[in-house]
Amino acid sequence: YTTLFRSSKKMIRTRKKRKKEGGKNDSVPVLFTRYVSLNVMGMIGLSCYILADTYFVSKALGASGLASLNLAISVYSIISATGLMFGIGGATRFAILKTQGEDEEASRVFTWTAVMGLITGLIFAALGLFFSGAVAMRLGADKETFEMTDTYLKVILCFAPCFILNNVVLAFVRNDRNPALSMTAMLTGSIGNVILDYLFMFPLSMGIFGAAFATGLAPAMSLAVLSLHFIKKKNTFRIKNVRPALGRSKNILMPGLSSFITEVSSGIVLIVFNLVIIGLAGNTGVAAYGIVANLALVVIAVFTGIAQGIQPLASTGYGRDDKKMLGQVLGYAAGLAVILAVSVYIVVSLFSDPIIHIFNSEGNQALIPIARSGIRLYFTGFLFAGINILAAAFLSAVMQPKLAFIISVVRGGAAILPMVLVLSRIFGMNGVWLSFPLAEFITCIISVGGVWKSGMITRRQNSRDSAEIFYGKEKENAV
Repeated sequence: YTTLFRSSKKMIRTRKKRKKEGGKNDSVPVLFTRYVSLNVMGMIGLSCYILADTYFVSKALGASGLASLNLAISVYSIISATGLMFGIGGATRFAILKTQGEDEEASRVFTWTAVMGLITGLIFAALGLFFSGAVAMRLGADKETFEMTDTYLKVILCFAPCFILNNVVLAFVRNDRNPALSMTAMLTGSIGNVILDYLFMFPLSMGIFGAAFATGLAPAMSLAVLSLHFIKKKNTFRIKNVRPALGRSKNILMPGLSSFITEVSSGIVLIVFNLVIIGLAGNTGVAAYGIVANLALVVIAVFTGIAQGIQPLASTGYGRDDKKMLGQVLGYAAGLAVILAVSVYIVVSLFSDPIIHIFNSEGNQALIPIARSGIRLYFTGFLFAGINILAAAFLSAVMQPKLAFIISVVRGGAAILPMVLVLSRIFGMNGVWLSFPLAEFITCIISVGGVWKSGMITRRQNSRDSAEIFYGKEKENAV
């Protein structure tokens, strides 16, 4: 009788918890739709940081401003990469620990992740204050673009602590069963960025400094929204006293390493592309690449949103050792990525000229054919890029960091950098554009093999519904 009574009490508590956290009848498709849709919307909004800058800079400062922005934005990619490494890595470890009932260690993971992120952000800020000019020269800035590139770099680097902490808190709040607030925070920052971009660059005539300042304030606005998770006491993690520990740091950084490699490699690739294109088509070519790269950023943001959306589900499925759920989550994500890639390519191919016109305020006729060719060739790569981004994120979420690392390294530089250097010599600008789809195709072969090798998607009979998997399993006591 005592055993039955305790079991009944535990079942009641579990059901109340399920009701509070979203209901017990949620299936994998429902959970997938909820988490992925919210994260995709948030990431699209987040990519507006750069799109808004691109549009307003092109209108206010012309091709020279656009070229300067494109030179400086590679450093933003490195800052973002660092934030994602801490955020995704720490949140993945947090989700697994919560699933296994280790709440105290989960809170310590949050605390140490935030500390590491803050220290790294301050290092970036110091770099911006004292070495932004040297960095601008290294990135390929000339007399025409140096001053604007230097200004943008200095401001963005000084806001690095905000960018990194924003990525960390976003990831933890999302994994703390509050993806809606994460989306709201990202959209608030993005909308605020667009409004401030316009105010700073046109009525206030603050030039490239205004664009950078507006972008820097966006994560601060996002953090203000995320603070509601703590103010309303919805957080299940707390700040804890924690000592530096190599093992804990490794467990945090390893799951996020593939995200770091992916993002930082995009910055390195951007630098190499800029240097190659300057030799082939000058600042006009760099401005054309700026249009292509910033449009591509939105598509990458969509795939990243899908990847971030499946991370809490995949980590929870891994913690429960439910390969059926893992197979379903990955299958839905891959199917969605392919459909979106095909749809995006059709749209940008049909409307390439109107899209280019939006960012070509000076009516530069030399820029149009370069950008048009770039859009139609470069965007074929997204059919494979979506699969690669999802594969790396999925493998990281299920604690397969080595396989995820291999995919990220191949995709991030090992394939595309040799491609662009060789193909640009043979085919000129068309070779630059084609290097992306060819590199993604090579990586896709490795991604499919890596997921298969991981053994994480073997389907098996499982009577547990997804609510039991995601919200917590009721343990049956023997009577």
